[in-house]
Amino acid sequence: MVSVDAKQAAPAAGGKGLMLGSWAQRHLNLCFVAGFLLVLLTYLVVSQQFAVTSPVAVPTTTTHRKHQAVKSPGAGEAGVGLTQGDRGGEGKAEAKSAQEQQHEQQPAGPPKAEGRARGVGKRDDDGAAKPFDNGKVVCRASPFSYTCDVFGDVRTNGTAHTVTLVPVTSRTERREWSIQAYARFNMTGIPNVTVTQLDSTSVASPAPACTVTHRVPAIVLALGGHLGNYFHDFSDALVPLFVASRRYGGEVQLLAGNIQPWWLGKYEAVVRRLTKYEVLDLDHDDQIRCFRHVTVGLNMHKEFNIVPELVPGGVPLSMLNFTAFLRETYSLPRAAPISLTNNKSSPPVDDNKNKKPRLMLLDRGHYRKLVNVPEIVKAAEKAGFEVTIADPRFNVRVKELALSVNSFDVLLGVHGAGLTNSAFLPPGAVVIQVVPYGKLEPMAQREFGDPAANMGLRYLEYSISVEESTLLETLGPDHPAIKDPDSVHRSGWDKVAEYYLGKQNVRVDVERFAPTLALALDHLRRH
Repeated sequence: MVSVDAKQAAPAAGGKGLMLGSWAQRHLNLCFVAGFLLVLLTYLVVSQQFAVTSPVAVPTTTTHRKHQAVKSPGAGEAGVGLTQGDRGGEGKAEAKSAQEQQHEQQPAGPPKAEGRARGVGKRDDDGAAKPFDNGKVVCRASPFSYTCDVFGDVRTNGTAHTVTLVPVTSRTERREWSIQAYARFNMTGIPNVTVTQLDSTSVASPAPACTVTHRVPAIVLALGGHLGNYFHDFSDALVPLFVASRRYGGEVQLLAGNIQPWWLGKYEAVVRRLTKYEVLDLDHDDQIRCFRHVTVGLNMHKEFNIVPELVPGGVPLSMLNFTAFLRETYSLPRAAPISLTNNKSSPPVDDNKNKKPRLMLLDRGHYRKLVNVPEIVKAAEKAGFEVTIADPRFNVRVKELALSVNSFDVLLGVHGAGLTNSAFLPPGAVVIQVVPYGKLEPMAQREFGDPAANMGLRYLEYSISVEESTLLETLGPDHPAIKDPDSVHRSGWDKVAEYYLGKQNVRVDVERFAPTLALALDHLRRH
């Protein structure tokens, strides 16, 4: 019986075991499937993250690439010019303060929405975007102006004064910057250029189709303003344009708004060396031009000066480079002043040619003129200089003027545009600036003293006393402009310009001035 019960119980026990095993198997299978799905989900998430952060995942083609590249015509026709701005003035773009615009444009780097997670790759040494760049806008503010660099699929519409960046990959944010392309803030008569970063989801404002595709970068600038004043021709235009374009070796397209044909004609030799292509009239350009890099605006670091650390593209440029560029452009022969003996007891002579050092005396024909030029000439000749009186006119040919100035060792003049010609002096030469009465020394140093030093010139400053100013005669000793120059400065720039720049002439005390001439001669001996 027992054996029978045992035999009967065995199948029952075996059946229960089969049921438990089947349940465990199904449970195991479910766990396996769930685990597999979890691993698959993790893989997909990680892969998606990698695809977003990896630069090589960004498409390498853009809309404009399907159009045939068209080379810009050669340089030669329409001119380039720049506009004028308040001297050393502060400004704002549109109705916003400079501080607000600087914050909005994030001068320290690209907008936060355009970080590496968006596929922004590295730039070439010249600042051009690599093919996989998603595109970016980098705007910066200086004490004088705003500039924007636009990288990627960039399209210009001249008549609309727009520069548009078309995103390559998904971008949900649309941004705009409105700036003047001049080197100074708030120039009247110069329209702003709107820089737009499109979003990829909006169809309300589609990107315009390219009609011309350029293989070189572009610089958008504006002309006019203070141009026509010789100092501002250099400070507001030639120097900033040199800084912006020199790194390209001529392979850059200039698009100029508010074009000034006379300005381009006057400085044609300089512009032709900065670009190999015709300067385009932005205001009348109805083409949709496509570029990989567009710079909007010119950045003036300081007046008539270059700050090497602020030069774009990592190119080491300074005022020494600018003056060397001018010597090459105008074929100026002298790269050093006369060499004198160190024997101070004997008349100064050239070691080889027995020539005296040459001094150019700038004789202004209007306000801030020297009223005793013959006395100054005699004092300079007595000190040992050969003196020539010069009064360069507006319509003088720049090359002729440059060749003339380059032949001199000393440039002497009252604070004014004529001292801009120091850029043509050979390195090691001397600049003597006569500073009018009225506490104008900071301005004189900023506009001509610092630039002269950065050009490799020796700078000397002679500040006249109130007795040497004709203001004492015309206004009398009790006038605020005589008694209290600080009060005139507090009243604003207009009054400073009216009295100290516009109504004042200079009668140099030649005995008081003699030590300055001696210093200039001593420098040439020691050079």
